[in-house]
Amino acid sequence: MQYIIAPRTSYQKQIIMIVLIAPEKDIPNEIEILHQLFKTGLQYYHFRKPFKNYKEHLTYLNQIEPQYHNRIVVHYFHELVNSFNLKGIHFQEQKRIDVLENGNGYFNTLQMAGKTMSSSFHDPKDVENCEFEFDYHLLSPVFSSISKKGYQGKGFNVTGTDKFIVGMGGVTSETIKDTLDLGYKGVGVLGGVWNAEQPVEAFKLIDIKFNSISKKEKL
Repeated sequence: MQYIIAPRTSYQKQIIMIVLIAPEKDIPNEIEILHQLFKTGLQYYHFRKPFKNYKEHLTYLNQIEPQYHNRIVVHYFHELVNSFNLKGIHFQEQKRIDVLENGNGYFNTLQMAGKTMSSSFHDPKDVENCEFEFDYHLLSPVFSSISKKGYQGKGFNVTGTDKFIVGMGGVTSETIKDTLDLGYKGVGVLGGVWNAEQPVEAFKLIDIKFNSISKKEKL
């Protein structure tokens, strides 16, 4: 199967320190906290707000300082990449299936030069079988979810694949080493930051531990 997409400049894969997923529903002082996270060093913010319409997406993005737009990956309304200098677009699992099976022309109207493309997966076999070359893949749940009750971790081991996979589900500062030991090249965080009493401090701790463990593994 061949996929026709708009040309993109080569995206240099790198170790993704942290992918932070937005809380589904807005929390108090969210934009202020987000700015603090960007200033702390957050590079990958996945703007996932399933209950917001297009206009509300615009309002949200317009509240964020433009200098940080290039750290934002949008999950819905991918055409926003044409209006904002975003990092890239992300496909939820069903959206990926629909587009890759039925929408070869989907990318024709999107200005994707230099942008990232990623997608969500819930089974390592689906990652391996996916013929489309995403820049990185979010695989969950690795450990039991903090933000979703009853979402049990499956401990997926991806040491045997060359694909660039980021582990999600139950990731906190305490589970980072276990996540990397399972072969993931990065960690995805949601509840580990947004459910904390002090989200910025929780992010800093995850960031410090990730860097510390990554440096030790390179020695």
